[in-house]
Amino acid sequence: MRAKREFRTRNETEVAVLDALVERSDDGMTVLELRSRVDVEIDVLEAALSSLNDDGLIDAERTDDQLVITPVDRVIPDEQENDHTQSLFDHLREQVPDSLRNWL
Repeated sequence: MRAKREFRTRNETEVAVLDALVERSDDGMTVLELRSRVDVEIDVLEAALSSLNDDGLIDAERTDDQLVITPVDRVIPDEQENDHTQSLFDHLREQVPDSLRNWL
């Protein structure tokens, strides 16, 4: 499952983090799990998490000895949006580098 369409205009790492969190929205993910799914350097991941947290798109909760990160409800698509249909425009926009994506 992917994050709602309105959150897909963020930079590539933030979108990848949101998508990974939406897929595991019930259990959440640790930073280590996110790093293995998103496959970026830790500094890049931390910057993405900080930006998403500042914008209120993720929650972080300490359970036992781990920090578990979950997406907020407004990021998770409704059941109608859950089918993986994607417009041609959205598909093409995802293929464009981040530096040009804001022009689209």
